[in-house]
Amino acid sequence: MSESRTQHVPPPGPGTGPPRAASSYPPHAPAAAPPAGGPAPVIPARDGEAPVFDAVPERARWRYRPRRAFWRSRVVRATAVILVLGLCALVILALVREETGTAGFLVGLGLAVLPVPLLLAAFRWLDRVEPGPWKNLLFAFAWGAFAAALMSLLANTFAIRWIATATADRASADVLGATVVAPVVEETAKACAILLVFLFRRRDFTSLVDGVVIAGFTATGFAFTENILYLGTAFGEDQETGTTSGIASVTAATFFVRVVMSPFAHPLFTVCTGIGFGVAAAMAGRWRRGFRRVARVIVPPAGLALAMGLHALWNGSTTFGPLGFFLVYGAFMLPVLGLLTWFAVWSRQRELRTVAAELPAYAAAGWLAPDEPPALSSMRARGVARGYAARTFGRPASRAVGEYEAFATSLAFLRYRSRRGLVAPDFTAREQELLHHMWQRRQVAGPALTYAARATGRAWTPPPHRDYTGYNPYRA
Repeated sequence: MSESRTQHVPPPGPGTGPPRAASSYPPHAPAAAPPAGGPAPVIPARDGEAPVFDAVPERARWRYRPRRAFWRSRVVRATAVILVLGLCALVILALVREETGTAGFLVGLGLAVLPVPLLLAAFRWLDRVEPGPWKNLLFAFAWGAFAAALMSLLANTFAIRWIATATADRASADVLGATVVAPVVEETAKACAILLVFLFRRRDFTSLVDGVVIAGFTATGFAFTENILYLGTAFGEDQETGTTSGIASVTAATFFVRVVMSPFAHPLFTVCTGIGFGVAAAMAGRWRRGFRRVARVIVPPAGLALAMGLHALWNGSTTFGPLGFFLVYGAFMLPVLGLLTWFAVWSRQRELRTVAAELPAYAAAGWLAPDEPPALSSMRARGVARGYAARTFGRPASRAVGEYEAFATSLAFLRYRSRRGLVAPDFTAREQELLHHMWQRRQVAGPALTYAARATGRAWTPPPHRDYTGYNPYRA
């Protein structure tokens, strides 16, 4: 059986007549296949600038589909990431269990997990204004707990053994490993997660807060696995010496230093790297192009170098005895922690000020009520609006108000980035999509946000005899 082939016909040029009007594209009925050995089918002429493809079946019945490279598939990429992180998890947990023993591993796991929810909740609180996708945060935590921990364990072990062999001094090798090798290796391994999110999830990485949150999740995961190793090893030492209870045990001392006194140590170091990437992301569109390129190259490595320096100072403090440790802890680590905490909270408030500055334009255009922008720029007013909707209309209404708040925040930052010169080709489509989602929820969200703005004092409350639709304290 012979196959019918479509001949290539060049477009009309000088000396060629216009397409024949008798031919129309597409035909309204499929043409019969030519007989074997017969003439080739006639090429359909293009009818107008925008032809209508009536004969094309619906998408589910397409015979020919666009093909993409194997690695461009989201499913393939997600599967590859999960497999790599899963393999790293199996290897690092097996190595830790081999080092600590089964009993030590379980004790270390139970104690190391205690500060994790508090740290993750603190970093998630910073990200409440414009929450990032959970998949990015889970990736960062898993990378820190498994991939970065495995890379650091293997690299540190190899470096210390090499130094000990080269110098024939095991004690000096341990000191160099703790104060020089470990800070460089561990902070570089954790920075890889921030870099990957910065490169491949660039649309979700746009501010200082994003860098701080990604860094915090990564470092919390790393500290979790490291604490399992240290606490499990301490428990094994207590088992060997017979000291299994009381504050005199090595396990209790290790728990007090690593979990009670300094659970923030690794997050504090890595947040410096996250701030470097956050500054690089926030510089887009604001500075001159040449300066922006230079800053993007310099600022993230500078943040990484600062993280290594803080890490080296913290590890080196133990070489000076208890006095040196407490001196570094009280005179340096706590003030730096307070400074970075203030900076993170200030960045969060700056995001709320951005919402307050951008949304009034949409209120003036009629998309939002006048009292909605003040309510949306206050986390307290947002919570009051959700509570009001839950009491008045039920829990589904509260969820709708929460979705409305998230869409409004995304709309504010979309406009903010467009004013800074970061107008994406799909800006109009994304803006209309957000407005569409907000419009579907406005009947519930509008009164709730108006109530919240007036109840929290962020908007003027009219006298009861003039207030017919908004908040009225005398209305039941």
